[in-house]
Amino acid sequence: MTPLGAKLRAMREARAISLKEMAAALNVSSAYLSALEHGKRGQPTSFLLHRIIAFFNVIWDEAEELQRLAEISDPKVTIDTGGMSPEATELANRLRDDISRLGPEDLKFLRDEVVKRAGKKR
Repeated sequence: MTPLGAKLRAMREARAISLKEMAAALNVSSAYLSALEHGKRGQPTSFLLHRIIAFFNVIWDEAEELQRLAEISDPKVTIDTGGMSPEATELANRLRDDISRLGPEDLKFLRDEVVKRAGKKR
């Protein structure tokens, strides 16, 4: 499941809206919406994301959060480390090979550490 998929499901369930009802309102198939929630589909188009925001009638802060979550919810990531250090290539390959063996706490720690360290250099 992607960050966006988890948020959409939580919003839908909090409002007691079925997947089928939401899909019909957005003019997409329930299979597509289910795949989006489960991370089997990539990021929605900006047009669909705006329709989702309108469907939930959310305030500005929540709309921004949905847009931010969409940006970090591509389930099929490719990392090009060409021209980077050997450490960057090793890290990318280790993540590729081992990410499925890491637990939620490990993943949160690594994510937070990357965000913290990348922010220091900007």
